[in-house]
Amino acid sequence: MTALTLSTAAAPGLRADAIVIGVAKGTASRSEGLVVAPGAEAVDKAYDGRLAGVLETLGATGAEGEVTKLPAPSGFKAPVVVAVGLGAQPEKDAAFDAEALRRAAGVAARALAGAKKAAFALPLTEAADAGAVGEGVLLGAYSFDAYKEPGKEAKAKNGKAPLAEAALLGGKPRDKAYKAAIERAAAVAEELNRARDLVNTPPNDLNPEAFAAVAQAAAKEHGIKVQVLDEKALTKGGYGGILGVGAGSASGPRLVKLSYTSSKATKSLAFVGKGITYDSGGISLKPAGHNETMKCDMAGAAAVFAAVVAAARLGLEVNVTGWLALAENMPSGSATRPGDVLRMYSGKTVEVLNTDAEGRLVLADALWAASQEKPDAIVDVATLTGAMMLALGNRTYGIMANDDAFRAAVHEAAEEVGEPAWPMPLPEHLRKGMDSATADIANMGERMGGGLVAGLFLREFVGEGITWAHLDVAGPAFNEGGPFGYTPKGGTGTAVRTLVRVAELTAAGDLG
Repeated sequence: MTALTLSTAAAPGLRADAIVIGVAKGTASRSEGLVVAPGAEAVDKAYDGRLAGVLETLGATGAEGEVTKLPAPSGFKAPVVVAVGLGAQPEKDAAFDAEALRRAAGVAARALAGAKKAAFALPLTEAADAGAVGEGVLLGAYSFDAYKEPGKEAKAKNGKAPLAEAALLGGKPRDKAYKAAIERAAAVAEELNRARDLVNTPPNDLNPEAFAAVAQAAAKEHGIKVQVLDEKALTKGGYGGILGVGAGSASGPRLVKLSYTSSKATKSLAFVGKGITYDSGGISLKPAGHNETMKCDMAGAAAVFAAVVAAARLGLEVNVTGWLALAENMPSGSATRPGDVLRMYSGKTVEVLNTDAEGRLVLADALWAASQEKPDAIVDVATLTGAMMLALGNRTYGIMANDDAFRAAVHEAAEEVGEPAWPMPLPEHLRKGMDSATADIANMGERMGGGLVAGLFLREFVGEGITWAHLDVAGPAFNEGGPFGYTPKGGTGTAVRTLVRVAELTAAGDLG
């Protein structure tokens, strides 16, 4: 992964392949036209204060995500200046927000694939800004290369290796706050990128057993306690939901429990992730055109896994348990059929009306298992419903909860870290649609509002008195379009940063 350093060096004398600066769109209340952002003063001075004009001549507008390259001025040891758009200039006395810095750094890092070192002269007014830029660099430089032909490892699609090193100019290497911000950025980004790797791994190489092995290896490395329930243990324990979903596959299901504990913790969290390593729809087979990206249906479990490891690496003073509900949903002679009834780990029975509504079944068992430990709160993450994508699009995930204040707190945490989310209701009238004449509840209800129906189903399996939130990340978990900001094509790692932030706020006693 790209190396991050803090540097007090002046831009002209730094040996690098490029100097990255920020530019913004001027506002009517401040200055019209292109504006050179703070941090680039030395670069602008070398152009005799005419850098904005030169960039405008080259077509730069300062729009978010825009990249303009030009030769560095005489006397610079770096040959190229890379101007990246930050969007609108902030109002007077306001600084650029963290997400603008994060996205700009990500765009620049991706544009500099193949470079050995780049100096980032973006606006750094405090340690948090350095963390945002560092995080953006590490996330933007990401590429998935495990399946490239021999000799092309660690190379991006364009044949260039990711940026090797990023020096953050204006950083303070000896300042504890700056060092902590960079260390946090590295820990979170590395684990988020690990989640991206898992989501991008083909399902023939990432079945439930293989996923569990990855979790076991990481747990050993970072001092996390791990427990893996295989088919025999799941059968003995009565985990009918997970077993029912995995019944049609030659690869047996798993329930993985990861436990990070802090001796200073006074609060506990449980994170629960949907881990369908491939979703064919089962007997209720998905239509043509909907199967190709179903390796991503374990993105929720990947996010939970990454968040628990990040919490351990950061030494957060909160106990965090991650539950990975892993299964492969396949059609076969042994597969669960529409009309079958499953007895869940909670003891409730579920009539399966659609085997493609399988995520809620594995989550139900994991939620009940998590509830038995009585954590202060549970947050589950799942690529659960196409209905949520219809409601919120491809870049925003929905948040449902059994507590309005907790839902609002999780939403605020998501927005703070730059993960677009939106609070959604759990309308009681939709619960009746899941009534079953045969079982305690059906796994399907009304078609309209299907994402909310799924949330209501999950709520049935949360222990009494436990605060719970559900993140339906079906839209943003896998990006089928082109890269943007620090978000690559393919697995995105959505929800990792939200979960980490929820854990940090819980540890500090500031959540809600």
